[in-house]
Amino acid sequence: MRTLGHETAGTIAKLGSNVSDSWNVGDQAVVHLVVSCGVCSECHAGRDHQCEVANEGPIPMSYGIGQPGGTADYMAVNARHLIKLEDVDLAEAAPLADAGLTPMQAVNSVRDRLTPEATVVVSGLGGLGHVGLQIILATTGSRVVALDTDQEKVDYATQKGAIGMVSDESAAEKIREMTGGIGADVVLDFVGVQPTVDIATQVIRNGGAIRFVGLGRGEFPYIAGDTKVLPWNVNIQLPYTGTLSDLRQVVALAAQDKLHVEVERYSLDDAVTAFEDLANGRIQGRAVLVP
Repeated sequence: MRTLGHETAGTIAKLGSNVSDSWNVGDQAVVHLVVSCGVCSECHAGRDHQCEVANEGPIPMSYGIGQPGGTADYMAVNARHLIKLEDVDLAEAAPLADAGLTPMQAVNSVRDRLTPEATVVVSGLGGLGHVGLQIILATTGSRVVALDTDQEKVDYATQKGAIGMVSDESAAEKIREMTGGIGADVVLDFVGVQPTVDIATQVIRNGGAIRFVGLGRGEFPYIAGDTKVLPWNVNIQLPYTGTLSDLRQVVALAAQDKLHVEVERYSLDDAVTAFEDLANGRIQGRAVLVP
């Protein structure tokens, strides 16, 4: 039996005997999603989300995924996996552990490309995508094109300052036209289904970068030396979770009111209803269980 809940924030109820005096009962904190040892070569290099000790399989060991998660009245957490919260609502802080963390990792991995002259395409404005959009708008001067099949989400992106566009069969052509035929410098695909993967490969420019964050199982052929599918020098990564540093940056943006996660609150007893609402697309942002 597994305790779910991979995005967790809460109030410290009790301290272990080895916890430093920088923490006190009553402090509020968000839990870093990925379990890490803090001493291996990857952790020392700042890549604690790829810890060599804690992550023995293809998916990083995480609270709620391999380790007991936060859908409980109490949760035991190593102090090194906590980041203190100030001026951030607990319910809105909880999704930062993934819905904020993973987009920040994706954005940071292309940070050198996000110049004021760059065009960035954000596909999918759901739980992670609407946060990724805010991170780019708050921390770069790049032009942002935001795609979604839901007109309400497209309108949301436009209100935030992006160029909102319905994600359909004409989207790729429109993006290429607005970039003078050059294409986008960066594509962040928060969906990963076939239509969004197709758009990513059709609009990316020579030397651009694609981050496939969504897990929608879309695919594309890759033939070494053939530029019909991808132009030269395109960089592709599959971001998953992020580092403690990434999470600190997300928390700082939230504390400065530069990032806001859309949440629907449910009592812990109504967890089944929350999952049903998620499965049926009735939640725009994140569902948060409150004990």
